[in-house]
Amino acid sequence: MKRYDSYKDSGIEWLGEIPNHWEVKRLSWCFGLIGSGTTPKADNDEYYSDGKLNWLLTGDLNDGEVWETSKKITQKALDDYSILKEYPENSLVIAMYGATIGKLGLLKLQTTVNQACCVLAKPTHLNNTFAFYSLLAARIEIINMSYGGGQPNISQELIKSFRTPIPTLAEQTAIASFLDRKTTEIDQLIANKKRLIELYEEEKTAIINQAVTKGIDPDVKLKDSGIEWLGEIPEHWEVKRLKHIVSKVGSGITPSGGAAVYQQSGIPLLRSQNIHFEGIKLDDVAYISEEIHEGMNNSKVISGDVLLNITGASIGRVYFVNETLGDANVNQHVCIIRPRKNILSKYLYLIFRSNIGQEQIRREQTGSGREGLNFESIKNFFIPLVDLTEQNAIINYIDEKCSYFDTQISKTKKLIDLLTEYRTTLISEVVTGKIKVV
Repeated sequence: MKRYDSYKDSGIEWLGEIPNHWEVKRLSWCFGLIGSGTTPKADNDEYYSDGKLNWLLTGDLNDGEVWETSKKITQKALDDYSILKEYPENSLVIAMYGATIGKLGLLKLQTTVNQACCVLAKPTHLNNTFAFYSLLAARIEIINMSYGGGQPNISQELIKSFRTPIPTLAEQTAIASFLDRKTTEIDQLIANKKRLIELYEEEKTAIINQAVTKGIDPDVKLKDSGIEWLGEIPEHWEVKRLKHIVSKVGSGITPSGGAAVYQQSGIPLLRSQNIHFEGIKLDDVAYISEEIHEGMNNSKVISGDVLLNITGASIGRVYFVNETLGDANVNQHVCIIRPRKNILSKYLYLIFRSNIGQEQIRREQTGSGREGLNFESIKNFFIPLVDLTEQNAIINYIDEKCSYFDTQISKTKKLIDLLTEYRTTLISEVVTGKIKVV
């Protein structure tokens, strides 16, 4: 990659040196309009019912082009709230607080916004797409300007005062075109790799489904299971209700005080975001004190428990607990299923992960109209049961057959990480002038 002929100190630590002819200006100098919006009174139907005007929320921001909004408001809302205004197409939007803080969007529509969105409109010295990439590269620096405790904030004043590099408009246009092209290529590569992972996962699921419904002996005699959606099973297998092969089906609670009692260390409190098909992930686990843990005796986790998410978007995700986890507890969104001696934890996990478990979860939700699973419905799930020796053989067979796909998935995820890192670095290097693309 080429570099510019000469450089100068930008005077800004994160920018470092910039090309000698570039300038550095505050965002307030670069845009004719910087503003926000509000949320009309939520219980007033006149503001939302049959609304036709776009109303953007931070959840609509995707670090890319925004072509639609998830919510609409009425003309009356616009008339009644003077702070609400329609911002033009090609404006930039940045989330000022909450879980999406620093998230960006380049508008491809005219829209109003809520109070968590800051809009940069009517650029005077910036190409909008260049400005988008520039702010994307500076996201961490912008977030570092935030203040507040549990929910950090970035104010409009901080955004207005943020300084950004300013090449000539011709260079900005060239840089924007280059990054559009390169990021599209990288994004397509990442999408292809993600699709490859999906195919690997489908292969794994097929292996698991076959093994836990038909066994691993291709010559075994089959019989009708008596359950329409399950079909035929090996002749010597049984089908049991879950309640007859487990000693516990139950969940925990959110400790009194909620998130305020969480600690930096202590006893892990497992929530739905910690339970995945591939394992129990502790990256963002909450911790509670020993005292609170002891007070939640009924939801203590022990080795061998199978943990099932029973509410929310991750409903049905499941994994089992091994002895390396140690002391732990669960909240009300995670169900503890404790196997008896005639069924292995990993075998029960594989049943729940397979189409047998997932189909019953789907049917229970569809049939009841509920958004979660209750304990009685879980207790009545059908489980194909074989002796412990065959359970072990099925587990070993699945592990052996799936190991190749697990390896490929791991390699592909690492490649996605590298491509994502390269994309981030490329944007940063180009918009700060470390690489010349003009």
